[in-house]
Amino acid sequence: MNEANSHKPPLHIAVLMGGWANEREVSLMSGAGVADALEMNGHRVTQIDMGRDVALRLAELKPDVVFNALHGVPGEDGSVQGMLDLMGIPYTHSGLATSVIAIDKQLTKQALVPHGVPMPGGRIVTVDELHTRDPLPRPYVLKPVNEGSSVGVAIVTEDSNVGNPIAREAAGPWQEFDELLAEPFIKGRELTTAVIDSASGPRALGVTELIIETGFYDYEHKYTEGRTQHVCPAQIPPEIAALCEEYAIKAHEVLGCHGTSRTDYRWDDELGEEGLFVLETNTQPGMTPLSLVPEQARHADIGYAELVELIVMEAIRVHKISGGADGTD
Repeated sequence: MNEANSHKPPLHIAVLMGGWANEREVSLMSGAGVADALEMNGHRVTQIDMGRDVALRLAELKPDVVFNALHGVPGEDGSVQGMLDLMGIPYTHSGLATSVIAIDKQLTKQALVPHGVPMPGGRIVTVDELHTRDPLPRPYVLKPVNEGSSVGVAIVTEDSNVGNPIAREAAGPWQEFDELLAEPFIKGRELTTAVIDSASGPRALGVTELIIETGFYDYEHKYTEGRTQHVCPAQIPPEIAALCEEYAIKAHEVLGCHGTSRTDYRWDDELGEEGLFVLETNTQPGMTPLSLVPEQARHADIGYAELVELIVMEAIRVHKISGGADGTD
């Protein structure tokens, strides 16, 4: 057992992973890493590759807590959270209301912008409208309203080989989704900040810059080794780093996140502080060997096993103070 946890009784922890979302393979990697760490910490662990019978399996297992290592729908959008609330089982990460808001990029804007968190403008467009005219001046970004890990994101430029207006037969997210969020393209640098909960409140772990040779930080770059260089801590002015941490903590608090979250930015360094924009806050950050939260935690002297333990203990704490209802909101 991990020495730091040797005085605590072991728990039976069910690790929910896999599922049927676009991010299934990443979730399986996250879940396997989490399960190994929890076992190293002395807990009894049951790994569950989530199927439609997940409620029945959990009712049979009766775990002390669920570690939610799912990504995307239904593990990140409030569906699993609502089920676990009804079952009265403590679970990691954010609760029902937070998950519903944070996975929806437009709802996230409506929640955060009034609290002083800068985010790009833009609007939701139907695919029919997209094939009639550009919703914004090029270059602009199109993304699904409620997918994570930059799934289905496209940057439309004057040189894009999609036609003008975008042709129906052109490859892109408009072939998969009925509606998309259109935002102005923000040139500059990719930054991200992880937040974890502690006894004294949310704590920002630092800022990482993501350097990509070509394209942008999409799903493939996130989870393919060697495609992205992580610079941690980011080589940026201290006032920009401080703003990143401030906005990440504010997003964590305003949205009602628990356990851990990660807030992503684009920064136009030619504009200084005015060029920093929050893109989204992820309530279920990856826990794979390439993931950013474990990497930032290491730089903050928090090992992987300790990080996982902190997330579990926060889930139990929040469940207790909430009386077991709506576990983490």
